[in-house]
Amino acid sequence: MTSTHATHPTPPIASQVRSLDALHGPTGRLEALLNTGVANAPYAALVCHPHPSGGGTMHNKVVYHAMKVFSSFGLPVLRFNFRGVGLSEGEHDQGRGEQEDVRAALDWLDAEFHRPILFAGFSFGAQVGLRACCGDARVAGLIGLGLPVHAAERNYTYGFLPQCSAPKLFISGDHDEFGPRDLLTAAFQRAPEPKRLVWIAGADHFFQGTNESPGAKLNRMQAEMRLWLRETFALVGMANQPDLRI
Repeated sequence: MTSTHATHPTPPIASQVRSLDALHGPTGRLEALLNTGVANAPYAALVCHPHPSGGGTMHNKVVYHAMKVFSSFGLPVLRFNFRGVGLSEGEHDQGRGEQEDVRAALDWLDAEFHRPILFAGFSFGAQVGLRACCGDARVAGLIGLGLPVHAAERNYTYGFLPQCSAPKLFISGDHDEFGPRDLLTAAFQRAPEPKRLVWIAGADHFFQGTNESPGAKLNRMQAEMRLWLRETFALVGMANQPDLRI
């Protein structure tokens, strides 16, 4: 007897969020959260937070919205607090030791998932993460959000960018007070292809609005991330995720 019941593909298991106890850097345990993704995800992702002196943690709005983009493709996404932030052990090291924290996170993702890794960082997290990830064969793509050049008497340099051969996306607000267009464009020009630089109109460093263009611009940042990930890595969004391209 032939069954008349239609068959349907099994929907992907929804990503779950869980705390990690197993992520350790050179100074001890690093507080971390993992969005688990789906079993057949082609990549894993890492997102790094902004400077702790300004209250930067893995719960930062820009970090959270970047994580949601990766998660919308079913990827496992790791966020963590740098040394000395939240419950992470150790002390802040002005971006030097934090590079080792990023490498510890890459090691954990590689051991756990055995997949190529996509990196995104915001502000301080972008600069530190790019330094750690450039030239690492495990990292397939790099996203710098609100890449800083000068902030709170801290100068950020990008002499390492010529060694970044993986595909790169840089997204900044056209009113970013810490990444003026001329200085950031000069840094961008040092990076080899493939690369893309996107300016979000009416957005400041935090992808919030301006007096002339009020309202948060985080959805536009997400849209540009999603577009680049689709075009560069042929990622396909999960059915229950909205398309944020506007």
